[in-house]
Amino acid sequence: MSTVPETEGWCLTRTTDDDIDELVTWFDSEASVRTWGGPNIRYPINRESFVEDCHWHDMATFSLRGPDGIFSAFGQVYERHNRINLARLIAHPTLRGQGVGKRLTQALMSVGKDLFPCDEYSLFVYRDNTPAIECYWKVGFVIQDFPPDRSLADVCFYMICPVAGRSRD
Repeated sequence: MSTVPETEGWCLTRTTDDDIDELVTWFDSEASVRTWGGPNIRYPINRESFVEDCHWHDMATFSLRGPDGIFSAFGQVYERHNRINLARLIAHPTLRGQGVGKRLTQALMSVGKDLFPCDEYSLFVYRDNTPAIECYWKVGFVIQDFPPDRSLADVCFYMICPVAGRSRD
């Protein structure tokens, strides 16, 4: 699957090399890289380190494009602890606070349920990233106990959300 169907002109597509070149310009500090990508994304960020650090070739990696076709947000999905994990969710700096993060999260959830047979979604979010936490609550995520690999448990929340139409057996 290379794209998710459009919703009000917004479309999720596979990330391209050009997207990566633009994405690395969205970060102006080590703190912004940490908040978005976690402790394993090196700063200063560049194409080569980004591709390596975010496991771009090993994860489903997507770009959200607005109705004007502009690259507006980025995220990844993969299976972790029998859940569809959403990772490295970020909206373009000029579009934050405008609902782009919610659109991205919903689009990744849509594609994730087609890629993985899991019953729940999950994600990690830094405890001090209040706008992101509020965005995920609006989509249906709730804070959950940390999974067995408790890395980042002291600085992050672990959030989950059921996959609509699937039930746990």
